[in-house]
Amino acid sequence: MASALSPANPKPDRRESPDSAGDVLKRGAAPADPANGATKPDFPLSRGIPQSTRIRLGLKDRLIFWLMVGALHALSLLPDFILYQLGIAGGLIFYHLDRRHTRIGIRNLEIAFPQLSDAERRRILRASYINLGRTGAEYVRLGGFFYRRLARRISYNRLDIWNNLTRKYPGKGALILTAHFGDFELLPAGHALHGFQISLVHHTQRFLAGDALVTFVRERVGVQIIRKHTAAREMLRALKRGDIIGIPLDQNAKRSEAIWVPFFNELAATPGGFDRLAMMAGAPVLPVFIVRQPDGRSHVIELFEEIEQQRTGDRKADALVNTARYQKAIEQMVRKYPEQWLWTHRRYRTRPVSGTPSLYD
Repeated sequence: MASALSPANPKPDRRESPDSAGDVLKRGAAPADPANGATKPDFPLSRGIPQSTRIRLGLKDRLIFWLMVGALHALSLLPDFILYQLGIAGGLIFYHLDRRHTRIGIRNLEIAFPQLSDAERRRILRASYINLGRTGAEYVRLGGFFYRRLARRISYNRLDIWNNLTRKYPGKGALILTAHFGDFELLPAGHALHGFQISLVHHTQRFLAGDALVTFVRERVGVQIIRKHTAAREMLRALKRGDIIGIPLDQNAKRSEAIWVPFFNELAATPGGFDRLAMMAGAPVLPVFIVRQPDGRSHVIELFEEIEQQRTGDRKADALVNTARYQKAIEQMVRKYPEQWLWTHRRYRTRPVSGTPSLYD
């Protein structure tokens, strides 16, 4: 695998093109004529504001929810030069005070980049916290007044890849493989703000008022929410009617749901339902990531060629190969832009052998 991080080149190399990121993330040559399908996307159009899936709240949670909505709207009145600086400051404060997650992040970076110095790993983690701070500032924009203006800061690269996919699979939906990368909330929201359909599988949170806030912000821009308890049936129906469903596949899975595949050369418990859904629906899997640009405020949605799925009839073997490919795609993107990934998640929390000591102790 061509890597932007190697013993001979210990620092992330931004000069390498994502097109050469390896044998999973692929992109052919862009059309010579930019008007040849590259600027006229064939994405399914939005069906408007979806019917709300917000859960019923008690009086206390309802009060907290509306207070948070009010706070977002009030903060959104701040100009960008103040709001972004507050976000960056918040990210740096959490980097210095959030010792538990800082330790998790450093451990993940030790696994991912053992050749780097401790100082370089801390630099990446610090930049990751700053990215989260900027993401927080943009969430205020997304949840407050004038949220539609965010669409101006989000552009696409290689729309021709999607248009070719729709010609190859007419009438079929697609699974979008993504990760908690860049401003991950802006990926579906930005797509919806451009007037296109997108669905997300949502795990109901214990903090019910916070869950209601996230649902409110997403649905207001046109993102369709699929609750996990009805996810399998709803996703199959959605894919059969030609919808797009985005699923981040970079989080730890329960042992009962896990497929064990390498992620940065360490076996990681990865949800097996993603490939099972692709197989049942006959849906293509397209890697898509949102990349924060050097100005810190604009974003590019990067599309890559569909990931080839192995279908030999041996479901277990096929799922293992395919899930490994999905993880490799995410790994390659993280290697290229390590500062934009969420390092503070315990990706290796579930171990292959029950009772094995935790990697985070």
